[in-house]
Amino acid sequence: MEFESANPSVVRSIKQRVLLNAWLRALRKSCPLPTIEDFRPDGIADEIADMMGFAVEGEGDAARFLITQEGARLAAAYGSLHIEPDKRTNRYLDDAIGPERYARVLPPYRACLARRRPTYSITMVRDLDGKDVHYERLLLPFGSGAAVEEIIGSYKTISIDGGFKVDNLMGINPPAPPVTIVNVVIDLELTPRAMGVRASEDIIEG
Repeated sequence: MEFESANPSVVRSIKQRVLLNAWLRALRKSCPLPTIEDFRPDGIADEIADMMGFAVEGEGDAARFLITQEGARLAAAYGSLHIEPDKRTNRYLDDAIGPERYARVLPPYRACLARRRPTYSITMVRDLDGKDVHYERLLLPFGSGAAVEEIIGSYKTISIDGGFKVDNLMGINPPAPPVTIVNVVIDLELTPRAMGVRASEDIIEG
């Protein structure tokens, strides 16, 4: 899967732009990657439900992503609310979502790891009522040296049809096959930008 280069303005969500700008500020302090300790986004407490954290184990195509934090709305989207919260972490992403969905979502994670820069993707999915929903994923890489050691993900959804159902939005048997419409690596003009204004935004997941 090809990933084009883009600048930070490609990110649509205002809240994801806040996270990206915090990553960019941290990048200036420690190159080639920012560290988690330098990552200080505003209003992070309000975003935890829409975020995931991963520890990267291994390198290249053999790398796996160990879930260290999973937002409640993300659990709803993947149909895993039935799992106790303390059992949603310390498991690998491939085990958590299964091989079929893992193969579908893996490319942005691999690109983030290989390019050592944020990746941003938009996938068109449908809720249980058949409404079109944009699923927006921002992945931010961190490390104390040249290799990516951790990834923080932010996951947002919006529908021009108004309200939609979050439950099982990214489930095993979706109403229609997901269609990727944006796949980019954010590696151009890496300086914090003023945030744009978005008319409406529904948040699911993290």
